[in-house]
Amino acid sequence: MIFDMPMTGPLDLETAPLAISMPVKLLAPCIGESNSWATWLEPTGTVLAAITLVLLCMIAWAGNLIALPGNWVAVAILLAYAFLGPETGNASIGYIPVVAAFCFALLGEAFEFIAAALGAQKAGASRKATLLAMVGSMAGAIFGAIVGLPVPIVGQVLAAILFGGLGATLGAMLGEWSNGSSWRESLPIGHAAFWGRTIGTLGKVAAGAVIIVIAMISVAV
Repeated sequence: MIFDMPMTGPLDLETAPLAISMPVKLLAPCIGESNSWATWLEPTGTVLAAITLVLLCMIAWAGNLIALPGNWVAVAILLAYAFLGPETGNASIGYIPVVAAFCFALLGEAFEFIAAALGAQKAGASRKATLLAMVGSMAGAIFGAIVGLPVPIVGQVLAAILFGGLGATLGAMLGEWSNGSSWRESLPIGHAAFWGRTIGTLGKVAAGAVIIVIAMISVAV
């Protein structure tokens, strides 16, 4: 019939293993390349994860300049990395760095709180002046971070701190002026708000810088 296929001969069971092994030999180089790719990907992926951790902590640290809780965000990032990241190797971190970062974040918050308490509030600022000082500080810091200063590398950082202090000054003075005080009477409160904001931010930023160092050491050692 048309669909009958001619038989060339009986199936040779002795040559069957050889016929099966031929495709395996042909695929061997591809399998080897696949294994080498997987071997390369594992350490590279680990390095990328460690670099990403440090970069995210730096971004969180920059949030301190515009009155955001950047240090606490960095602590949360470290905690997530310790829980989800590599379990072994140099890029793995335990919970000791997370605890250390938490302590420095707490120290930064305490320093900022003390600076604020010794600033506008100690000078006799009202609640409205204190609130407007906080709003003005955030607005000024954002403006300074965008505009920057003509200083290489740290221009945005210095501008955010400087304009944050100026914003706190104007906010505190505006709050006192709206309560009936004259500009001359509100000037000392504005001056105190400036230094309270500036010193508090510097302390918080310094604590955040230590957290970044902790992250870098944790994934490098």
